[in-house]
Amino acid sequence: MANPKRAWKLQEFTAHGADVKCVGLGHKSGRVMVTGGDDRKVNLWSVGKPHCIMSLTGHTTSIEAVRFGHAEEMVIAGSLSGALKVWDLEQAKILRTLTGHKAGIKSLDFHPYGDYAASGSMDCNVKLWDIRRKGCIYTYKSHTGCVNCLRFSPDGRWIASAGEDDVVKLWDLTAGKLLTDLKLHKGPVNVVEFHPHELLLASGSSDRTIKFWDLETFQLVSSTEGDSTGIRSIAFHPDGMCLYSGSHDMLKVYGWEPVHCFDAVSIGWSDVCDMSISNTQMIGASFYKTNVSSFVVNLESVRPLGGSQATNSNRRESSGLSNSRKIFVTERPPTQSTKQASEPKQSDEPAEKTEEGEDASAADIQNPAEYRELFQGNIRQAHVNPPRVEPFRPPADDSAADAEPVRQRSADKNERGAQNIKPSRPVERSPPPQKRSPRQANDISAEDFMPKQPEQVTGTLSENEVLDFIANGHNAMMTVMSNRSRNLQIVRAMWTSGNLKTAIDSAISMNDPAVLVDVVNILNLKTSLWNLDLCTILLPKLKELMSSKYECYVVTAGQAIKLVIRNMGQTIKTNLTAPPGIGVDISREERNKKCSRCHTALMDIRSMIEKRRDAAGKLASLYKEILLLMSTLD
Repeated sequence: MANPKRAWKLQEFTAHGADVKCVGLGHKSGRVMVTGGDDRKVNLWSVGKPHCIMSLTGHTTSIEAVRFGHAEEMVIAGSLSGALKVWDLEQAKILRTLTGHKAGIKSLDFHPYGDYAASGSMDCNVKLWDIRRKGCIYTYKSHTGCVNCLRFSPDGRWIASAGEDDVVKLWDLTAGKLLTDLKLHKGPVNVVEFHPHELLLASGSSDRTIKFWDLETFQLVSSTEGDSTGIRSIAFHPDGMCLYSGSHDMLKVYGWEPVHCFDAVSIGWSDVCDMSISNTQMIGASFYKTNVSSFVVNLESVRPLGGSQATNSNRRESSGLSNSRKIFVTERPPTQSTKQASEPKQSDEPAEKTEEGEDASAADIQNPAEYRELFQGNIRQAHVNPPRVEPFRPPADDSAADAEPVRQRSADKNERGAQNIKPSRPVERSPPPQKRSPRQANDISAEDFMPKQPEQVTGTLSENEVLDFIANGHNAMMTVMSNRSRNLQIVRAMWTSGNLKTAIDSAISMNDPAVLVDVVNILNLKTSLWNLDLCTILLPKLKELMSSKYECYVVTAGQAIKLVIRNMGQTIKTNLTAPPGIGVDISREERNKKCSRCHTALMDIRSMIEKRRDAAGKLASLYKEILLLMSTLD
């Protein structure tokens, strides 16, 4: 008998009228897909079928991140403006529009129990949202780069966030604080996933490695060897026996104690963006321009589930599961009523005003029959069992022929019904769990995620105390602005006296990025002032500004770098490639030294930008322009 086909392309279809920006799979069934695009639409699909089920509109900028709820009854979408919209798929209507981020959304996740969600943004912040009460519960600030991915722990008490700053951060939601930094990656961290049972975390990075972290000791368990490309997506098997890793055109299967690659499967999915496991199949999704592609992997033909290591007796031994590591307690706790009369907890920051509201949002059902089957079919009696799901069949040949359509199974009402039955009175909460110990699942309310403030202990602040608090913040801001104004006056005095180089040196020595950005903005308007001396001084500082978490700083530095390359690039290249002169020419040697320093600084900037070329929005076009100009220096 011929060996069963291990992987194949299920379909490719046009998903949007403009470039696709994000794709998410339903991880409960593996049979539904949501996409977001530059056309500002969120579209829903049945995996294996090319017809859009429903199109959700209302965002005013491109959709940068999408995610299904755990029961596939909700979808959350984040846009380039920083706004989020949450949709109820069973009722085909918008639930909430959430605003507060100052830059585009890059990652989203739903809490495993309560009606909460988390978002990670290009503004370097992680926000926790209460979907029921329409507000931000808390903002977690510590990353210095874009938050590429975040995940709730299976018990809902932690968030792991992966950053462009090469760091994985673990947050304790109950204490409202950072637990630890996991810093051993040497490139941007693209994905993180919690083990479904054990206190174990996996992180995948552009440094082409996956690292496994023990969440009792916060120490590294093991690390894979460098892959051929960066890690784009990871997923634990639901039984926790292995980890699947998706990189460019490749799926690998790993165990971690010790680290071991069980199998590798070549798949033409380019950069896979999401993976979902359903029964004995894995579904992978990727996108390119306006098209979305889906792929199927037959896990029964991939070790450790298939092949020579497929027997039940040796699966656990070969997978690397630990018998001693503690586990998450994932039983769903009793929750408070969603309709309590108490006032909603206010966000720690005022919401940013955006043009996106709920009134302009609409759900356009384009395939009513399939919509009823997939989403309204979730509303069923508790005793009705879901039908058996037939696996996707491989095509008869190796071509990308359309597979036979497979009917989508409905979600299990037993779990949905239990989650929707909530007591009418609050349930007393247990004390927060202790660090580094198995944590019990307790009642979940917004107050659980708020750090304990002094006023919560001593009582309500008096009017005078509130005024003092406001005055202190105002005085601190005035001090900062006064210092900035004074420093700018000093630079201006030196500049107007005719000594530009001394003025620039003075601005740099003040060690105030805001002052330096103000000066660079002026130089960007006065292109005739740029010379080799100025480039030698400023290029190392422009590199530092390019690493700033403030987008305006990066844009200013990028514009200056483009001016340097356009005005001085040819001079730098000519001096470095010219043959050595005859005799002693001190001025020529000095000029060569300056050109060499400028070239080194530009190559350092180029290397940094190449690591961030996947950025979205205004920065993406800026990075592309700079890299294109730098090609003239080769």
